[in-house]
Amino acid sequence: MSGIEISELLEKSKELDLLRKQQDDHLQEINKIHKKLQSTPEAVAEKSGDIMLTRLRNLYVTVKELSDNEVSVSSALMNHLDALLQSGLSAAQRKKIEVSEQKKKRMKSESDISRFPSAASMRSQLEQAANLKGEQVAARVTDDAENAEKDEWFIVKVIHFDKDAKEFEVLDEEPGDDEESVQRKYKLPMSRIIPFPKKNDPSSALDFLPGRQVLAVYPGTTALYKATVVNHRKRKSDDYVLEFDDDEEDGSLPQRSVPFYKVVPLP
Repeated sequence: MSGIEISELLEKSKELDLLRKQQDDHLQEINKIHKKLQSTPEAVAEKSGDIMLTRLRNLYVTVKELSDNEVSVSSALMNHLDALLQSGLSAAQRKKIEVSEQKKKRMKSESDISRFPSAASMRSQLEQAANLKGEQVAARVTDDAENAEKDEWFIVKVIHFDKDAKEFEVLDEEPGDDEESVQRKYKLPMSRIIPFPKKNDPSSALDFLPGRQVLAVYPGTTALYKATVVNHRKRKSDDYVLEFDDDEEDGSLPQRSVPFYKVVPLP
């Protein structure tokens, strides 16, 4: 913050003080006329009364102008202070604000991405969903009511899609030990299914840039977890290097390689 900037700020403050003093002086004179009119109301009928009323009106006009000027100078002072505060921020603080704004914009744009990206209408979405029969997809199979705090996604196989009910029937081919290794079927709405990119068609996959949060299959499992993209891929067929949330080892997050066809947008 330079001395010139401080000087400009002080000049504006002096201007504001002067405007308030002028207003106070005029208001005192207005009060004097009010008292005189109250004590001798008959004076209004005389010639001197016209002069007094004219003077009173002129005083009100002046006070209004001073008040308008005070608003203008106050606004200029606030803008000046905002500019000084912004310029006084450290580079790190400015970067933090900038990144925060970019993140908000990115989150908004990401939330607009359809889980069936090539669909231009509900009809085409339904057809694309029907074509997933026999394919593996990411599914949230936990019940919303019973697991309100959980957001668990697993790989399942699509058995059938009911276009009328807009509902998938899926099979969990590799259940955990707690389910006694019995394959289970689920009926799930479209909102709880995310198609994987085609393994033999990298062009069908979205390109997630470094820093983007995604949902990805954790290596060696059939479960998907939230992760952050670390690397910049040269080709769409290249694997992603990811850091999974809550995957800490020795105080840091290990970077894990995941095939592109096992990475999907974060819901």
